[in-house]
Amino acid sequence: MKLYVGNLPYSVDDAKLKELFESFGEVEEAKVIQDGHSGRSKGFGFVTINDDGAAKKAISEMNEKEVDGRQIKVNEAKPMDPDRPRPQRRSFGNRSGGFDNRSGGSNNRSGGRSFNRR
Repeated sequence: MKLYVGNLPYSVDDAKLKELFESFGEVEEAKVIQDGHSGRSKGFGFVTINDDGAAKKAISEMNEKEVDGRQIKVNEAKPMDPDRPRPQRRSFGNRSGGFDNRSGGSNNRSGGRSFNRR
């Protein structure tokens, strides 16, 4: 059974997450979800325990348990429903974004200024 673990402290990594649940049975996988750009934890993860009885015990004993000052949430993971409406992403207008993009969207990495390169 795959478990969702939410409200994780940012200090928890895959190894620590696995360690938290090993006392309930063999943990097949423990994965903390990370932001793709910064690599920082998003504060939630998933744990797979093959024994359903052990997984249910983990849910009942770990849900709302305090870990490093945060009360974690543990429940059975639900598959993502592709038809469920997702929250709309925030829009910052029609501005072109990106690293050092002061020139309004061109690929000029000099920030809109021209320099003689030698």
